[in-house]
Amino acid sequence: MAGHENCSRVTRLAKKRVAEAMADLEYQQKQPTTKKRVVLGDLQNSSNRPAIMDLGSDPNPKCRSKKKVKKTVTDAATAITTTQEIDAKSEDPQMCGAYVSEIYQYLHDMEREAKRRPLPNYIEKVQKDVTPKMRGVLVDWLVEVSEEYKLCSITLFLSISYIDRFLSMNALTRQRLQLLGVSSMLVASKYEEISPPNVDDFCYITDNTYTKQEVVKMEADILKYLNFELGSPTIKTFLRKFTSIAQEDYKTPNLELEFLGSYLAELSLLDYGCVKFVPSLVAAAVVVLSKFTIRPKLHPWSSALEKISGYKPADLKECVLIIHDLQLSKRAGSLVAVREKYNQHKLKCVSRLSSPEEIPNSFFEDVKDL
Repeated sequence: MAGHENCSRVTRLAKKRVAEAMADLEYQQKQPTTKKRVVLGDLQNSSNRPAIMDLGSDPNPKCRSKKKVKKTVTDAATAITTTQEIDAKSEDPQMCGAYVSEIYQYLHDMEREAKRRPLPNYIEKVQKDVTPKMRGVLVDWLVEVSEEYKLCSITLFLSISYIDRFLSMNALTRQRLQLLGVSSMLVASKYEEISPPNVDDFCYITDNTYTKQEVVKMEADILKYLNFELGSPTIKTFLRKFTSIAQEDYKTPNLELEFLGSYLAELSLLDYGCVKFVPSLVAAAVVVLSKFTIRPKLHPWSSALEKISGYKPADLKECVLIIHDLQLSKRAGSLVAVREKYNQHKLKCVSRLSSPEEIPNSFFEDVKDL
């Protein structure tokens, strides 16, 4: 009887909390909104950032999604024993120490599957009306949309992955590029978010440039092309593990290094030149540049990072130099959404950090004992 009474009490309390939450949500939805709708408009082959990117500061309450704290594991195809030893030391059951090496191998294999990879030169081979600059403008705008609707970072990365994969096989006009963008984010939101924005929200954010029917049709086309296989490793999947290994000589977790890594990872999304790299390689390059930015005199790679990632410094050079140019605004300098996002005190204002103009060539030489 006592157990029954306790159970009933918990149920009543749960119902009360739900009722209070629903009442609060109903009150918020009745409040007038002054948010200015935005539209990406016709993408021009220009480096100028569209002036219509102001998303306002008050997101639609019903589109707010809860942040999910996800423990992800990464790939160590060439160092199964080493990674198992590292993660087995963690008391966190989410790290899956007993079979972490198998998870790493699985993710490493998955990221290289042809069906999950975009063509490295799809704009030159497939597209006739879309250019790298247009893609960059679209990604920059989607960063703002993800901020507007408080979407998880992984949702943004999945959205860009769907866009690149779809464009690898389907020629699109510039007028429909934004439609592909919002529809891809809709698909990613449904897959990843707890409370994803709905179709009407994505129509609204484009100032109703596209109808609900058009967004739903494009969503169906994306799902059909992806064969409903939506889960894929992203840069963020690997970045967490590489960053934790990069902090092996820190006494306490370095938030600046972590935020800087996330910033550089999102910057890499802007550049078409990074499409050809698999996510784990970009994540490794991001760690190299993050460490170089914070400690430019020290070698940014280590034997532990090489074992956990499977990459030698020379393997990362091309990708590191591209992201370095992005950091210095030598590439995509007019695309500022990511830079503004990480120019906040809660993110340590890491977009203000800069690294030396030149990275020593010695940092890319293969060294047996780093």
